[in-house]
Amino acid sequence: MPHPNILFILADDMGYSDIGCFGAEIRTPVLDRLAAEGVRCTQLYNAARCCPSRAGIMTGAYPHRAGVGGMVGDQGHPGYRGFIRPDLPTVAERLRDAGYATWMSGKWHCGGDYAVHRPDQWRAAGDATHPLPTQRGFQRFYGMLAGAGSYFDPPTLMEQERFVPLSELPADYYLTTELGRRAAGFIDDAAAAGAPFFGYLAFTAPHWPLHAPETEIAPYRGAYRAGWDALRAQRLRRMAALGVLPADQALSDRDPDAPAWDDVDTPGWQAELMAVYAAQITVMDRAIGTAVDALRRHGQLDNTLVIFLSDNGGCAEFLREDGEPERWPAIYNLPTKTGARCRVGNTRDQRPGPAETFMSYELPWANASNTPFRKFKAWTHEGGISSPFIARWPAGLPAGAVRHAPAHLIDLVATACVLGGASTDDLDGVDLLPTLRGEASAPARDEPLCWEHFGHAAIRDGDWKLVRAGQQAPWELYDIAADRIEQRDLAADHPETVARLTATWQRWADRCGVLPRPL
Repeated sequence: MPHPNILFILADDMGYSDIGCFGAEIRTPVLDRLAAEGVRCTQLYNAARCCPSRAGIMTGAYPHRAGVGGMVGDQGHPGYRGFIRPDLPTVAERLRDAGYATWMSGKWHCGGDYAVHRPDQWRAAGDATHPLPTQRGFQRFYGMLAGAGSYFDPPTLMEQERFVPLSELPADYYLTTELGRRAAGFIDDAAAAGAPFFGYLAFTAPHWPLHAPETEIAPYRGAYRAGWDALRAQRLRRMAALGVLPADQALSDRDPDAPAWDDVDTPGWQAELMAVYAAQITVMDRAIGTAVDALRRHGQLDNTLVIFLSDNGGCAEFLREDGEPERWPAIYNLPTKTGARCRVGNTRDQRPGPAETFMSYELPWANASNTPFRKFKAWTHEGGISSPFIARWPAGLPAGAVRHAPAHLIDLVATACVLGGASTDDLDGVDLLPTLRGEASAPARDEPLCWEHFGHAAIRDGDWKLVRAGQQAPWELYDIAADRIEQRDLAADHPETVARLTATWQRWADRCGVLPRPL
């Protein structure tokens, strides 16, 4: 049997319940169809934040061992260099060496730091501490090197190894749509060459800023006037009906930093934030459809393992208008194609969406995105590390199946390499195919799953999960099978389990190069 094509599709800062087949009211017909024709996993975990997750999905190793345990700034320690270790092969390098054509369309963000407001400093691109996708196994590349930026005027935009100036972008340019178009073009080229391909379509959507064309926002305008409390309850019901959650699944308490919707003094403006966010996801779904249509056009759709997931949970970050110069988020106050500068900040006197704005959708909506869980991006509670996951491959996977076994995005590299006949040496992840097929109840791994990010940490061993909200916080213990929303801390009732899991986590941390903060 010839090796299939393999396509990883990654959403950015999208919550667990933000697509239709995982309970959302947001229109995602392409993803919903992929799910109906494939397998959904309800306990697929990420690495809590964009850049560590991207390092993990590229290497099949835990982020610290890959060199990106924190953010992309170089902190001088092996686990915190901010770029993928040169001696650890990426999945693109492994599959390229196995005869695959390789391409990437999208956000890199695991190859060193870029000051988006200082193009004069971008000359570091391609040096030893700023490896490019084309230097790490991708034969074709189009996308952003940095972590975030305008969807209309994206900074650090690169084609192959050349930065693309904004003056070359058409007036109607929108990054998400273009990433889907470029992916389709790479698929066309691979089909013409007659070789199997490994593709990586890594969106920035729906990461802030809230940017979307007006025509995409309009259908959602007014859809969220009932507020986040009603939205969480509605999504919970749909998730249970879809089989993503148990029929008796409880909803976590509203986050203590989120007011009741009835107490909000600007409900119309708040509803508009979520409308733009939803529009970003619908445009992403359509861009995925552009790539899927290319596969179908070449008769390759059923010969392609298509995997979709998000890099972390919904993002609760608030964008302040009064950021200091040279510091986040003020550095995004950049010129637009219209000549006006982008105004950074979640200010009530302007509407989100246009290129001249730069907003986030704030904590309460992120709480809804992560229904039914607690916490957000960067935390290692379920709301931070749970991803919606879809895998479609008719030749090797069933249709319409739902799997509840815990897995991790580091497992995707092992899965791809086993399927593509590539080397699986030096991987932390394991092959998911037996679990996706229903041949195994859970992936066979040598150690429990572990996490650490900026002091937030966790370990999952069977149904037990030990987690802490910061380095100085006490460990909390949960029985995930009975309490996945992490409402009943059992640490005081099971001190021996806490001690055992703490020791196991520390051995993992020592092996992977996790260091206490501050470094």
